Amino acid sequence: MKLMKKTFFAAALLAVSAMIFAQDARSIVDKALNIKKPNFNHSIIEMDLINKSGKIEEHRIIDELGRHNQSTDTSDVVMNFKSSTNKSNEGIKFLQKENKGKDDDKWIYMPSLKTTRRVNSSEGNKSFTGTDATYDDMSTRELDDDTHELLGEEEKNGYSCWKIQSTPTDATFAKAQYKYRIQWIDKNTYTPVYAEMYDKKDGTLVKTLTVDKLENIQGYTITTSTTLKNVKNGHSTRIAAQKNAKSPNGYNIILDKAIPDSVFTQNYLNTAK
Repeated sequence: MKLMKKTFFAAALLAVSAMIFAQDARSIVDKALNIKKPNFNHSIIEMDLINKSGKIEEHRIIDELGRHNQSTDTSDVVMNFKSSTNKSNEGIKFLQKENKGKDDDKWIYMPSLKTTRRVNSSEGNKSFTGTDATYDDMSTRELDDDTHELLGEEEKNGYSCWKIQSTPTDATFAKAQYKYRIQWIDKNTYTPVYAEMYDKKDGTLVKTLTVDKLENIQGYTITTSTTLKNVKNGHSTRIAAQKNAKSPNGYNIILDKAIPDSVFTQNYLNTAK
């Protein structure tokens, strides 16, 4: 009887510990999704498409404008491809409007067609303008789209991190792009500084996302350089905020300066006005 009691209490203790770890992981991811965001963001972005040998295949300059609605906790973003070493990509414009509880709305303007079209949810696994990101990668998954498991604590990229695996729930698995994701979340800022994405079919590693530089600008934690790599073909996409020595923050980044509502419309994609 004593052995049975010990076994029961041990099992109960393990169950409680598992529940605590599960809750901790969910809480950490929740905080990561809800870090303080500026109401408005206007940045000049440099994007490099890099082949497996490390050579830059294409260099782009992108004007990025974003806004965050604090009451609904949703964000909109516009990307305007101002220049590119591949001239056919100059003038591309992209608009994404975040939705809660349903797919984000996305539109893209292609200068070669001189028209704006909606990006359908069925196109989620397609490459975004030739980068290593898909259209689905452009959206942030909701907290309860996944179950979250704390795998441990590790140093990553010079940051002390929680290592968390996020796996789609049964309800969201059919539409999920990956079998699961592992994120290393900085304990100090609750910002993911490294992530791995695993193939939905065979569970092999597909992509890695590395935060190359993380900075505090006007009280906000801002990622100023990231690299997304397709580990299967060796290709990668690097995105970095353009530096500006004359700017107070050292970058072409303007935060919390109001941007007109008209910018976040399909008409802006057509006219840039």
